[in-house]
Amino acid sequence: MTNLEQLFAQGQSPWLDNLSRGMISNGTLAIYLSQGIRGVTSNPTIFQKSIETDTAYDTELAQLKAAGTTADDAYWKLVKADIASALTVLRPVYDANPRLGDGCVSLEVSPRLAADTAGTVEMGTQLWTELAQPNLMVKVPATPAGVPAIRTLIAAGVNVNVTLIFSLGRYAEVVEAYMAGLEAREGDLSSIVSVASFFISRTDTEIDKRLDAVAAPAELHGKAAVAQAQLAYELFTQAFSGPRWEALVARGANAQRPLWASTSTKNPAYDDLLYVEPLVLPQTVNTMPDATITAVLDHAEIASPDLETVFTAAHETFSAVGAVGIDYVDVAATLEREGVEKFGVSFDDVLKAIAAKL
Repeated sequence: MTNLEQLFAQGQSPWLDNLSRGMISNGTLAIYLSQGIRGVTSNPTIFQKSIETDTAYDTELAQLKAAGTTADDAYWKLVKADIASALTVLRPVYDANPRLGDGCVSLEVSPRLAADTAGTVEMGTQLWTELAQPNLMVKVPATPAGVPAIRTLIAAGVNVNVTLIFSLGRYAEVVEAYMAGLEAREGDLSSIVSVASFFISRTDTEIDKRLDAVAAPAELHGKAAVAQAQLAYELFTQAFSGPRWEALVARGANAQRPLWASTSTKNPAYDDLLYVEPLVLPQTVNTMPDATITAVLDHAEIASPDLETVFTAAHETFSAVGAVGIDYVDVAATLEREGVEKFGVSFDDVLKAIAAKL
């Protein structure tokens, strides 16, 4: 049993945070599945790197050039083709247990829609209809405009990966949007699967910078992101229980699993599995880039934690970081703004690269 399979045995699904045409055609994605990977996430930055560097796109780009296709249309044709192929590769994983939500592949709506609720709903519905596979997840950012779109899409029966969550307050809004969306939908709910993606390492990067600015004790560095994720998991255990949730379960509803994203360590001084080993929690997902997956397979220590101990320590750490003057609300607002901007820049850059090739 590989360490990825050990994660799944502990109740956590390991997903791959990467996708390119080359890794589909050369069998790399299939190898990952054989090692225990159970899902795929993508984003504009991932596709920017893939399309700019992977020669597997050259043939189709030549065809699109001959057809006079615009850069924007070419991007979506390339991306939808990759997602469709990945959906086929992952489909057996999904079919083995559709209600778990593994075997899914995530495709993000345009970053230009981060402040557009109606546009997000329209594009999310369009992607869901065009790709027409039950293991697709439409990625929607947890921005103020994105949260109501999540509710509408869930009510319409669309699988949603809620991305760019940086705070406990916004996570609570996401959970409410998911619940309300389920409640607004008539009939059986068992086909709807969703994840709520907390970004981990980016949180430590921002908070560590602020800790340096106030000369905080060294032991507080590199601790807040994991603590916040653990507290989000505590909220998950509370939200998906009780009468309201049980009424939805009676109609077939599946819990919206927390997903840990941005789990590679940005600080080289930190352990390469800092955002993996402490977050092995039941009914969660960890989506990892290639290097982190390699580290997990090589030397991860997989253990089932005592949740009471985890929650107590997380509260203590979170409070200690806040006590030295770290404003978590401002941290989250900064990271959300930067996250949207980063994906927007990647989207613009890949369109420029495609335009040059066309």
